[in-house]
Amino acid sequence: MVNGRHFWNGKKVFLTGHTGFKGSWMSIWLLEMGADVTGYSVDIPTIPSLFETAGLREKLHHIQADVRDYPTLSKSVKEYQPDILIHMAAQPLVRLSYENPRETYSTNIMGTVNVLEAVRETPSIKSTVIITTDKCYENKEWTFGYREIDPMGGHDPYSSSKGAAELVVSSYNRSFFQKTDQLVCTARAGNVIGGGDWAKDRLVPDVVQAICQGEKVLIRNPKAIRPWQHVLEPLSGYLLLAQKAYNGEDIRGGWNFGPRDEDAQNVQWVTEKIGTVWGKGKVWKKDGDEHPHEANYLKLDISKARMHLKWTPRWDADTAVEKTTLWYKDFYQNDVHSSEDIYQRCLEDLKNYIDKATYNDRRKTKAKIQRPYPRVF
Repeated sequence: MVNGRHFWNGKKVFLTGHTGFKGSWMSIWLLEMGADVTGYSVDIPTIPSLFETAGLREKLHHIQADVRDYPTLSKSVKEYQPDILIHMAAQPLVRLSYENPRETYSTNIMGTVNVLEAVRETPSIKSTVIITTDKCYENKEWTFGYREIDPMGGHDPYSSSKGAAELVVSSYNRSFFQKTDQLVCTARAGNVIGGGDWAKDRLVPDVVQAICQGEKVLIRNPKAIRPWQHVLEPLSGYLLLAQKAYNGEDIRGGWNFGPRDEDAQNVQWVTEKIGTVWGKGKVWKKDGDEHPHEANYLKLDISKARMHLKWTPRWDADTAVEKTTLWYKDFYQNDVHSSEDIYQRCLEDLKNYIDKATYNDRRKTKAKIQRPYPRVF
């Protein structure tokens, strides 16, 4: 588990994509641990957005600029002289990548190149974490999870752009960072859910919007299986990677952060769980229209993170969907509207998550003391 204020207090963190859904949650977590955060993002991606509704603009250093603008990015990083850089800026949507492939490729590939060049020019950065996606793998519709050694690929422009970004990082590691004290790694997460996501063409925001409008959401592929996880799960992995890299542990390369195998559920299950928690029953119907290709089956193998980072998921799929649904229900029905209310509502989930992690860690420690030898089954 991330070592909180003991490590992060006072650390200077440069965070790209801080105005996005995951970037906003990352900003909140870093701020609560006492980090000095500078965010770099081209715009506010949605209306509403968690970044604006939680009042984050006033809580960190906000730079509005594009990762494709190398002179501005390089100048910003050099002026700030961060200890750690976390790159989350991206064009993150599969369906939008079909509509605008050029922007997708230029943002996700050249944006990553620009970030790595800025890192090379800034020796103060000892730890860099580049966030990609589970969709970076060449999807063969396997029933088992993809491992970090499996080939990169991607059918759609978004997925292939992220696979290409992984190859870029691998090349930079071997070409430029191999013999330096600047450690760079990549992190691949599953389908992330949580309160405060209002992105277009994502399952949970679409279901919530339909519920609030008294309609049923149209589901393209109800049997498609995804590695659903609460947003705090992969963020804990990203923070752990950044911390270990800063401390000089050689964790270069890619890392998967996903749920347990049994928590990879299909779209129908997630949609019906949201309806049940909200108290609305069935809230979906099948969309019979033609749509661009999307993978039917996708899972991540997290053995590497379990073994080498001692990272494990804390919330199962039931808990992740329940926590997410209750966040939106509070926002739309329980008058949680002021920026401070929303910020505190996020802190409530964060505290519950950390408390769960602490409880699990204590149980493991106690078990080791009581049973010093491994049990053989």
